[in-house]
Amino acid sequence: MHLTRSILFASLAAWSTAMPSRRQANLLQVQDYAQFQISDGLAGNALQEVAEKFPVEQFRANLAGVSQQDLEILKAARETAEAAETDAGGFNDAIDQVGEDSDDGKALQTGKIKNKVLKLELQVLALQIEQAQGDDNQEKIDEEQQKLDKNVATDKESAGDQSQSVNFQGSSQP
Repeated sequence: MHLTRSILFASLAAWSTAMPSRRQANLLQVQDYAQFQISDGLAGNALQEVAEKFPVEQFRANLAGVSQQDLEILKAARETAEAAETDAGGFNDAIDQVGEDSDDGKALQTGKIKNKVLKLELQVLALQIEQAQGDDNQEKIDEEQQKLDKNVATDKESAGDQSQSVNFQGSSQP
């Protein structure tokens, strides 16, 4: 009997260590907006640029396992990206200052679209994580995904156009 228990315990221990952990280690660190913004450069690859700044595919491979800290950083980064669009000193202000039809205004508008892709991709990802972890928010996911798809299409239509960021102060600090 004692030998059977020992074998059973050893088997269970080996099996449990072979199972993947449900929770991922924290993958993100708090960054300033300037470090995670994607608006500089050229239009056309905004979604790929988001994936270069955030481990989107790694998170999507195990949505239920994303750590609470990473989820909070994603949400804070999304909020900062939105603020960079609408708050004082953001894209809307900068475009108003230089004129939307000027070369600088067009580059800023292109940067604003790329920033929207960043904001919406992080929003959709955070909602998907929350749903995988128990929330019921499919309707909101669908709504935000539709907005994301529209802005990704706009970014691709502008492929090769100059894109300009704004010097916005903010971070992904939850």
